[in-house]
Amino acid sequence: MLKRVHQDTRLTADPNRPHAIVIGSGFGGLAAAVRLGAKGYRVTVLERLDQPGGRANVFRQDGFTFDAGPTIITAPFLFEELWALCGRSFSEEIDLVSLDPFYTIQFDDGAHIDCHASEQAMENEIARIAPGDLDGYRRFMRYSEEIFRVGFEQLGHVPFSNFGSMVRVAPALLRLRGLQTVHGAVASYVKNDYLRFALSFHPLFVGGNPFTTTSVYCLISYLERKWGVHFAKGGTGALVQGLVDLLEGQGNHIRYNQEVSEILTEGRRAIGVRLSSGEELRASIVVSNADAAWTYRELLGKAPRRRWSDAHIRRARYSMGLVVWYFGTKKQYPEVPHHTILLGPRYKGLVTDIFDRKVLADDFSLYVHRPTASDPNLAPDGCDAFYVLSPVPNLDSGVDWSTQAEPYRQAIAQRISERLLPGFEEHVVTSRMMTPTDFENRFLSVKGAGFGLEPVLTQSAWFRPHNKSEDVDNLFLVGAGTHPGAGVPGVLSSARVLDSVVPDAIQFA
Repeated sequence: MLKRVHQDTRLTADPNRPHAIVIGSGFGGLAAAVRLGAKGYRVTVLERLDQPGGRANVFRQDGFTFDAGPTIITAPFLFEELWALCGRSFSEEIDLVSLDPFYTIQFDDGAHIDCHASEQAMENEIARIAPGDLDGYRRFMRYSEEIFRVGFEQLGHVPFSNFGSMVRVAPALLRLRGLQTVHGAVASYVKNDYLRFALSFHPLFVGGNPFTTTSVYCLISYLERKWGVHFAKGGTGALVQGLVDLLEGQGNHIRYNQEVSEILTEGRRAIGVRLSSGEELRASIVVSNADAAWTYRELLGKAPRRRWSDAHIRRARYSMGLVVWYFGTKKQYPEVPHHTILLGPRYKGLVTDIFDRKVLADDFSLYVHRPTASDPNLAPDGCDAFYVLSPVPNLDSGVDWSTQAEPYRQAIAQRISERLLPGFEEHVVTSRMMTPTDFENRFLSVKGAGFGLEPVLTQSAWFRPHNKSEDVDNLFLVGAGTHPGAGVPGVLSSARVLDSVVPDAIQFA
């Protein structure tokens, strides 16, 4: 929910202003719309669903509110910038709760690590778990900060529009061992297996395999330490609604239940879109927040494409799939923290099954989110809301989720009952699931991948679909599938890149 209702000062968009169309209203699309509005465009956002948010939309059932996708905020300044562009205050309108610990990691043998916000508290935890690794942990955090300064601060909002931009950063990336994997980098600093997991699992938050993802993603450890891990009161949906309020305050709007079937082109220039209804809308520029592979393969299927051809899209590597089980209980569990990572017996073997072998393993690791720990209003009185996420192979696995979803849910329930919520199933009063098939059908995600293209080195920076399309002029891309990548900071930064690659509206006037 918005912390303070902003006085309604909505404008009426000048029909003579250059028109920008944004396809999709995920965080990337909404942030792009606000930034384009600030650059002088008249903006129309087209959303195929009946509500905003894309993968960050909201499910409401039986009095419970469930965030469908992202659950945490780690770089709030990116939201603050958007509010400031509209002359408004993020902190006055959105209530962020700082979490401490960020999350509790429970290992299969019963050991645990609490990942704290405080540097001293975290070092105390390291000393408890692996005192011999305390110095190595400190050195790793210095490394994480150094790679953050380059990978996030210097490159996160910079367009990689030509190969020369990649060549220029290569020396810094080589100096920071960017060719090494996240797990390889972590293992060079600490020896304890618990600690190696705690410092290397973060790529899974953005669709990457810690054993193949470039060590640039080690920056996430420092990013969390610098700004903290936060939860928005009202859930992530409150942030979505806040962004909608911003763009509407600029005089722009969203059209719901509007599916784009084609990006219209003349020669190699985007000139608008055609909707599935047959309606055509013209625009000076088009921004796609749809899945990047879907944008090129489906929305530009008739346009000549040299870089992102169908063959290139087929050869690309895609992130894992996700099974997410949302459920509400008529009982509260105050002993369960906001975030728990519940690990199975395997680490490397499990992610190999998921990313490489693409088989649905019998064991799994779970991310358990209890948002009512921070905002009881997301459930009826005396109740708790839960979100349990399990990484699984994408649809290349051939798993038939129409038959496998319920047995998999039952296995998850048994594991949670054994490890975290004894006997909880008798208290479940509402339930909902999403599988990779739902990601494909609901969010048009190629292969049902939860995060678009896998963030390996050969699909990062210049090698990733560019924010300014390489194949079609006046077409721009934002979201998880483009630079800099997935995760809320990544998709907001992709919209930030538009400031430097999209011409001001006056140039089209």
